[in-house]
Amino acid sequence: MTDTIVIAELHNNAVHPSTAELVSAAAQLGNAPTIVVPCTDAAVADGALGLGGAAVIAAKSDAFQNYDAAGWAAAIDAVAPQGIIVTGASPQSKDLAARLAARRSLSVVQDAVAIDGTNITSPLYSGKAMQTVAIGGNVVVSVRSNIFPAASGGADAVSVVDTSGDIATSVQEFMARASERLDVAEANIIVSGGRGMGSPDNFTHLEALADTIGAAVGASRAAVDTWEAIPHSMQVGQTGKTVNPNLYIAVGISGAIQHLAGMRSSKYIVAINKDADAPIFQHADYGIVATWEEALPVLQAKLASMMA
Repeated sequence: MTDTIVIAELHNNAVHPSTAELVSAAAQLGNAPTIVVPCTDAAVADGALGLGGAAVIAAKSDAFQNYDAAGWAAAIDAVAPQGIIVTGASPQSKDLAARLAARRSLSVVQDAVAIDGTNITSPLYSGKAMQTVAIGGNVVVSVRSNIFPAASGGADAVSVVDTSGDIATSVQEFMARASERLDVAEANIIVSGGRGMGSPDNFTHLEALADTIGAAVGASRAAVDTWEAIPHSMQVGQTGKTVNPNLYIAVGISGAIQHLAGMRSSKYIVAINKDADAPIFQHADYGIVATWEEALPVLQAKLASMMA
């Protein structure tokens, strides 16, 4: 049978209990899995001991101090054996799954909800349909939580592999800077920009507005795909992060169904777009038909006076 590798889920610098569910899922795809624990302190990996007969590798690296898909994928790729890779289905883990698949030239199946031999089932179109694919070799699979039972019983020792020297200092510095701003998945107020912002440089205006009201800055898929300077970690939408803030301000975003799937449950939606027929207005509680250059200075001035 094929070897399976589980990338441990972490929360507050500890192995999350959902890792045990991933081990159960991996066991259905191949041999007793190996758990790779991304960490800066090898002691964190002790939390993965005793899970379904899995061997445990502590992948120790300074790169894991702050999340960046490219840096994490490079460090994990250097440590993880070849085989089927299983991750969680959180936005960060799905991002990592795609990166690992790209590095190893493997197919990726996201959001698995059932495994039957080599058949993997996952939802499509925001859960409106289901697809089942058959795998014939190594793949990367992200698995949703609360689907598989938690595994128990396993290794009682951790193998430590230090990969700190494999990651460039410049990448570490980039990750540190990126982590300074609030993540959209955690924010109560989000200001998002789309391709209508005209340039990634203009996102500084969104950042200024966000700093005024304590918000996170997000982006549409169109903006992420168009500009390399806008990272995937900012993407809100069906293939990005699903958010549920009290206030969502969409600037220069047309309102494609992919984006709406990730933010339509926001309590209040404010849309700013120069196109009066943009689909986003059909879902907005408040709409402003104007360019961002016209609307943002007025909005920021008003909000700044309210916050003073």
